[in-house]
Amino acid sequence: MKRIAPKRIVGNIVLAMSVVVILALAAGFCDDARQSQGTAHLNDAEVENLVRRSYQYVAMYNVNNKFAQVQGGWNTVDADTALKDHTMREIARPNNDTYYTSCLLDLRKDPVIIEVPAFDSKYASLMVTGYDHYVNIPLATRLGDFQKPEKMLLYSARTEGYDGLPVDGVDRIFETTGDFVSAVFRVMPHVNDPARYRRIVAQMLSVRLVTLSEYRGEKPKPIDDIAFPSVGKTDADVFGNNLLEVMQFVFNHTTFDPADSIDAAVLAAYEPLGVAPGRTYDAGQVAKIDGKRFREMAQKIQRQWLEILSDNQVFNELQPRIFQPKGKTDLEAVLAVSIIGPIGLPQEEAVYPQVATADGVQMSAQHDYVIRMSKDELPPARAFWSLTLYDLDQGFFIPNDRKKYSVGENGGMKLNKKGGIEIYIAAEKPDGVPVENWLPILRRDEDLSPQLRVYVPDLEAMKTWTPPKAERIKHG
Repeated sequence: MKRIAPKRIVGNIVLAMSVVVILALAAGFCDDARQSQGTAHLNDAEVENLVRRSYQYVAMYNVNNKFAQVQGGWNTVDADTALKDHTMREIARPNNDTYYTSCLLDLRKDPVIIEVPAFDSKYASLMVTGYDHYVNIPLATRLGDFQKPEKMLLYSARTEGYDGLPVDGVDRIFETTGDFVSAVFRVMPHVNDPARYRRIVAQMLSVRLVTLSEYRGEKPKPIDDIAFPSVGKTDADVFGNNLLEVMQFVFNHTTFDPADSIDAAVLAAYEPLGVAPGRTYDAGQVAKIDGKRFREMAQKIQRQWLEILSDNQVFNELQPRIFQPKGKTDLEAVLAVSIIGPIGLPQEEAVYPQVATADGVQMSAQHDYVIRMSKDELPPARAFWSLTLYDLDQGFFIPNDRKKYSVGENGGMKLNKKGGIEIYIAAEKPDGVPVENWLPILRRDEDLSPQLRVYVPDLEAMKTWTPPKAERIKHG
């Protein structure tokens, strides 16, 4: 049996709280932020620190719990049988070039065993992510996996009645960083090969979940004994409406390592507000905060990062650290990807270059654009690549009757006679342009954000490859 486990929490609760208090005092935060008649008096720097350190948890709480609502609850599995469209609102910058089989797991009472099929696809991976937004990839075609069916058991440090020991018939064991996690299979469906496509869809539909109790022939343990804080339509809504309640819930269901600087710092930031692991949320006991300030700060930070990440030099510098497990990333990288779009792949699996404009002016739906790549300028992908168009502020697909949001092997594309491509972003299809290469927009006051995805990239070639620029088309 193959065992996969991230670093376990070290120390004890006394050590953990000592580190938290020391860090809080060192930052000079406790005295300023403690309640005064129930109100936390926070300056702008303290609000910004809280938002920056909370964003990864707020984003993933929003994502995982929205998916659970749509999917019918926890310990459920749902497989795509069609590409996602503009009605998708559960996650920012959704993927439109692969299919997902989404497993949402409640690991509080019981480990869950996933029955993993073999996939007849040139690209497949399994992403496991808790509320902390650290991404683990325990299975991938790049690693030689998915060649045969397997059983994989997942549990957390708080899972009742299980201590990580081997289970007969289980091939792999994986310890997650939280009690509520998403385990998502991402599979390239080979849409343009009908027979292979049908096989892949059937394989995705064959994924099954069973709790360890059920696996042993016992009754499943009930998991309907918990109340979740409300999600927000956007992450800014959580910051504005119920941040402390959400963070208390997250703290109670996430594994924190007191030796990890990011973990220690977020615990230190919240302790003066009355939020700490193991407590029960009580609105009358925690500090009162100004939700409007937190909402505005979250929106400000979001906008700043979306603008920063149009700078390819900055993005390339972040790339090795994004969508990584705990200990292999840093706060800036986790913050950036939580804003770009939660739950993605590390650079070994995929990279996500941003496409900026040639003139440096923010792309707007008030204008049309063309993105050109010669054969030698195409993304260096060992699996495949795509370009997807989003609105900048929310990161959603641009609505259109054709449900065309991306150009690529699955979304459709047509290379020119020389092996290159021209991709048009326009309100109307330009004459002579293949329909596969046209991304429709609505002529309105809306900023646009095209993003490339390069699956199993040639990382050496990526060091010298430059993403294309969008050129504004001047009519008349």
